[in-house]
Amino acid sequence: MQLSYLGINVERLDAQWEAILFDVLGLEARPREEGAPLQLRVDDRHHRITLYSTGENSTAYVGWEADTQAEFDQVLRGLREQGVACEEADARLCEERAVMRMVYFEGPDGVRTELAFGGVVDGQPFKPSRAISGFNTGEQGLGHILMASADPAATVQWYQDKLGFRVSDYIHWDEARATFLHCNPRHHSLAIMNPCFGTGAGELNHLMLQARSIDDVGRGYDEVQRRGIPLALTLGKHTNDHMTSFYMMTPGGFAIEYGYGGRTIEDEEDWEVQFYNAPKLWGHNLGKAQD
Repeated sequence: MQLSYLGINVERLDAQWEAILFDVLGLEARPREEGAPLQLRVDDRHHRITLYSTGENSTAYVGWEADTQAEFDQVLRGLREQGVACEEADARLCEERAVMRMVYFEGPDGVRTELAFGGVVDGQPFKPSRAISGFNTGEQGLGHILMASADPAATVQWYQDKLGFRVSDYIHWDEARATFLHCNPRHHSLAIMNPCFGTGAGELNHLMLQARSIDDVGRGYDEVQRRGIPLALTLGKHTNDHMTSFYMMTPGGFAIEYGYGGRTIEDEEDWEVQFYNAPKLWGHNLGKAQD
């Protein structure tokens, strides 16, 4: 299982969005007609992120992908047995998401959640919009997301029971109470916390994209400072996943974390769940956006 794709509603696609997506992160935009959604590539997949210019800022959908057809069928069967109303996507919607098969349903806090199989691998190579070494995706998926929930304990249990996620660890700091969950070797693909730091229930706090080189992150950090892009958190290193990263504030009201060097969970039996009282080893100071 992996975080496969993400759909985001934005008030408008402006110059700051373009600077973050292309000048800092180096994503590739798929060709589109005027007014059409902006589909973004991060690897050999057709696309993994879609921005919809809707006049509002919100999460449109979160897409999780099963590794095999058998896993897809097993998870779908379990969802229906547990009373989750799943709708089968038609051919048009599967083409829009660039997957072989997909079902959608309401997740915790009303978040539209999708289960897919067979993400389309594009015949053309990924062409970043600036010189970067690429992103750490593959079996680990797009990256990770942190979302707030009105009932974090129930939401964590939902992902464990319905999608088979496993707890990586916990961090409690200031007013935040966060649980980190994994579904593949990535330290966490999902984190759930209580509403805090301006993030309400069902809202996206941040999306993390992991670079293949620390130099990509460093040069991106230089670009952020050169262009005056607001920082949510300065460059720093996390306690739990050991990611070295910084956080940019987007016009959509959530942050994008750009990092390198996150540790993985290769053996479940050898992994020890830890409880941390701080999210950082160093750095990650509040940026100008939150002064």
